[in-house]
Amino acid sequence: MSQHIRVIIADDHVMVRKGVRLMLEEEGREEIELVGEAADGATAVTMVEQLQPDVVLMDIRMPAMDGLAALERIRATWPHIAVLLLTTYDEDEVMLRGLQAGASGYFLKDTSGATLLNAVRTAARGEMLIQPEMMARLISHATLVSPSPSMSVSQHPQDSHPSGLMALTKREKEVLAGVAQGERSKEIAARLGITERTVRAYLTNIYTKLNVDSRASAVAVALEYGLLPRQCKQKP
Repeated sequence: MSQHIRVIIADDHVMVRKGVRLMLEEEGREEIELVGEAADGATAVTMVEQLQPDVVLMDIRMPAMDGLAALERIRATWPHIAVLLLTTYDEDEVMLRGLQAGASGYFLKDTSGATLLNAVRTAARGEMLIQPEMMARLISHATLVSPSPSMSVSQHPQDSHPSGLMALTKREKEVLAGVAQGERSKEIAARLGITERTVRAYLTNIYTKLNVDSRASAVAVALEYGLLPRQCKQKP
């Protein structure tokens, strides 16, 4: 990553792009370099290819190619580039789909500049951050739609994950819960009394067992199958 965090804004509304740009310029003028703006998902993907930003702020609802499709294309081709999803909607199913596709976070467009800047910083570090109220909604939604505990993963009608899902150890679940709460690796290590290297090893095991390649995707799977405690909330 360069000294400045290189950011692309993708939204089909000019005023939204202007508002996000002004917030980041005001809050992060010493840290953020805005390198491009796109009005649809296809243009955003082209810009990502050409400009190789650190973070993309991506609207969900856009013409030609929507934000989720663009996210999937970016994650498949440039997995090192973080994508934060922006929307005026708080649809639980869409949020889950975004996390499953590897989004680094999900924010409503009325998010404050300071909160958005913190999300950009977090995404640029390769970590994940979701607003606490959104995580609470996701956990509540997942609790309603999760398969019965007595149902094996292979019996789940929408199963696309390996049987290793249910093979997560107690410690791996503790690490995963920390990720969902927005804890950094060093914070998880301090809380559990282990080293950061051990946390990274647990994360590697979790990714392998869940057949994912990012923190967000791992949390999405955990939400889908009810592996996160209901009291799990992210730090402000």
